[in-house]
Amino acid sequence: MSCFSLVWLEQMLIWLVIASAIVACIRLLIPWVTSVTFPIVGQILEIILWAVIAIIAIYIIFALLNCLVGMGGGLHLPR
Repeated sequence: MSCFSLVWLEQMLIWLVIASAIVACIRLLIPWVTSVTFPIVGQILEIILWAVIAIIAIYIIFALLNCLVGMGGGLHLPR
């Protein structure tokens, strides 16, 4: 699969939609969890949610950088 092709763009958009849906579901559940249990549990879930968002952002950034730099997995620097 070549970079920035329609297939690649389709897969990237699908992953973004899935990640957005998971984040939205967790954000809907956090107020309910904090009302049922201790508020610290809701804060812990919020921290985990932001960590997952950061991981997804890093994955997308490195996927884009990998396409821009090359498919070899490195920076193709001269020796």
